[in-house]
Amino acid sequence: MISAKNIHKYYGDLHVLKGVDIEIKKGEIVSIVGASGAGKTTLLQILGTLDTASEGDLTIDNTKVAQLNRKNLAKFRNEHLGFIFQFHQLLPEFSALENVCIPAFIKKISKNEAEKRAEELLDFLGLDHRTHHKPNELSGGEQQRVAVARALMNHPLVILADEPSGNLDTESAEKLHNLFFKLRDEFGHTFVIVTHNEELAEMADRKLVMQDGRIVS
Repeated sequence: MISAKNIHKYYGDLHVLKGVDIEIKKGEIVSIVGASGAGKTTLLQILGTLDTASEGDLTIDNTKVAQLNRKNLAKFRNEHLGFIFQFHQLLPEFSALENVCIPAFIKKISKNEAEKRAEELLDFLGLDHRTHHKPNELSGGEQQRVAVARALMNHPLVILADEPSGNLDTESAEKLHNLFFKLRDEFGHTFVIVTHNEELAEMADRKLVMQDGRIVS
C-alpha cells in the first residue's frame, strides 16, 4: 500500500530525515515511535503528501506521488488519505455533522449523499445523538471521534494519525485505540500512527522506532 524509499528531508542545513525506507501493507496498523525531534511527524507528513521529500521515492497504492501536479495531488489526498491529529481541528462554528461532511464537499459530493454518509459514520462511532452539537458541546473523546469520522468520510485507503490520543484522558484514549482496530477489521483501512503512547504502539501490527532521522528498528 505504501512504499517509501531513501527518503531524505532537509530544512536548509538541517537534515531531518536521513534515508528512510518503509513498506506498509494494505490493512496493516503500523506505529512509529521515538524521542521528540527524531523525525516522526516529518515522515508522517511526507507519507501523507502534506510535505514533500527532498530526495527519495514515495508510492501509495501504485501511484508515484512525485509525478502528480499540485491539483492532482490535492485530489489524490482528498480521495485516498484520511488524517487524525492530536488536536481534533474541528471548525467551531460547524456542527459535528457539518464537520464530517467537509471532505465530501471538497470532493464535490452532493449535500444529501454527504450527510447520509456522515450520519452513518457518526452512528457507527456512537455519536448519533450528537450530530447537531458543535465542538464546544462535545467531550474531548467525542470531538476526537468526530475527527475520526471526518477522516473516514471519503473511504480513504490510508489513515495517518499524529498523536491521536495525546490530548485524551486514559479511558477515552483506550476507546480510541480499540476503535482503530475495529475500523481495520471491518473496513480494511491501513493505519500509520505516530505516538508516544506505549500501549498503542505495542498494540500495532508493527512498531517502528525512529532515532535521529532514521528507522533503527
